[in-house]
Amino acid sequence: MSGGSTDNRVTVDAPMDLVWSMTNDLESWPELFSEYAAVDILDTTGATVRFRLTMRPDENGRVWSWVSERTPDPATRTVVARRVETGPFAYMRIRWDYREVPGGVEMRWRQEFAMKPDAPLDDAAMTARINRNSVREMGRIKSLVEERARAGVGAG
Repeated sequence: MSGGSTDNRVTVDAPMDLVWSMTNDLESWPELFSEYAAVDILDTTGATVRFRLTMRPDENGRVWSWVSERTPDPATRTVVARRVETGPFAYMRIRWDYREVPGGVEMRWRQEFAMKPDAPLDDAAMTARINRNSVREMGRIKSLVEERARAGVGAG
């Protein structure tokens, strides 16, 4: 199993606290992300949140859903996440990094994964899909967060 990895980033022209709070408010993800239909919080232990994520139907009408865990660290402005129910993945690990840069906040998503042998996509095809979707979703999030910042709506 060789696996795949992706590394995508976007600079959001908004204050760190707003970028952090909007992108880590799991219950708002169906509005923030175009691909998510629902988020159900299952358990919270310390900073770690276990939740079920349900996607909108794919191009074939199939609805994908899985359980993940996320642990945000506001002190380092990082989030580590992993799929608990891996579905077609042998494993999926995600790291979000936020850092202040000229022009705003750079939000970076790094994903490491491997597909199961019987998955509908291999590692290369999933890498391409994740890269395509990450660029689209990061652009959407950038627009929504910047719109909120321009409106002067606070981070809370």
